Amino acid sequence: MGDVQELHNDVMHEPQPSGAAVQAGAYLLELSRDWIVLRASENIHHLLGESHVTLIDEPLGRFVHAQALHDLRNLFSRLSGTTGIARAYGIRLTDEPELVDVAFQLSGARVLLEAVPSAGGFGECFGSVGGLIAGLGSVGGRALLDNGARRMRALTGYDRVTLAWGDKRAESTRGAFDAAATSHEELPVILADANAPGVPLFPRDDTDSSAGEALLCACDSETHRRLAEGSIRASLRVAFVADGMEGEFRCESRRAREPSFELHAAAELFAQLFGMKLEIARLKGGD
Repeated sequence: MGDVQELHNDVMHEPQPSGAAVQAGAYLLELSRDWIVLRASENIHHLLGESHVTLIDEPLGRFVHAQALHDLRNLFSRLSGTTGIARAYGIRLTDEPELVDVAFQLSGARVLLEAVPSAGGFGECFGSVGGLIAGLGSVGGRALLDNGARRMRALTGYDRVTLAWGDKRAESTRGAFDAAATSHEELPVILADANAPGVPLFPRDDTDSSAGEALLCACDSETHRRLAEGSIRASLRVAFVADGMEGEFRCESRRAREPSFELHAAAELFAQLFGMKLEIARLKGGD
């Protein structure tokens, strides 16, 4: 998961768009349940070869390959009725040679479909999860929390990982940060580059929009400023539940990171298995 090209320092001073927006380098479509385009990020022409204005109120099938649409809708049919996130990797949506990774989820009556350039090497992240979990052994208590944070950092490659579960916390850090971890910040699930301005969604009237639920929704200018003060360029949030209590891994990086749906999915799998480890440790009296 390589670093994205560094942007000029002036970029971080550009105002963030008001209303619904997606992060630079990502694409977002807000669809009805029958896959009519309701909103589109204003950079969508780079992905589909059509203006964001042209897409509105049209079926997505007009703009993507029939096979790609068929595969995505089949995946969507298995998602219906859940609150999960579906992902597909290495998809060719149009005649362009570039492949994309796709994530979509249900949000009320809307379908949020996000796409990023394909990271390639599918399976690399998932392949390491089993070994990282096995390496936790049968430890419990403070050692389990510390090892969980350390191994999540090894999996993701971020500079700092903070684990919060109930009133318990653990942290694994490479080098010093200028500020404490951002566990109090309401950040997107994936933040690729805190210095890059977001891309507005069209129409810009965000009434009834579900775009704020997107994995790569954009932050506001104030959040970007606070992150810059703490030397944080990228972050990744991974939630889990253990013993009826919500927990979260918060991963942070000093450098911008390419957004990766596979890395996030692998981190989710690690977090779910880690939650099971916590419950087992509690049952054994190791808390």
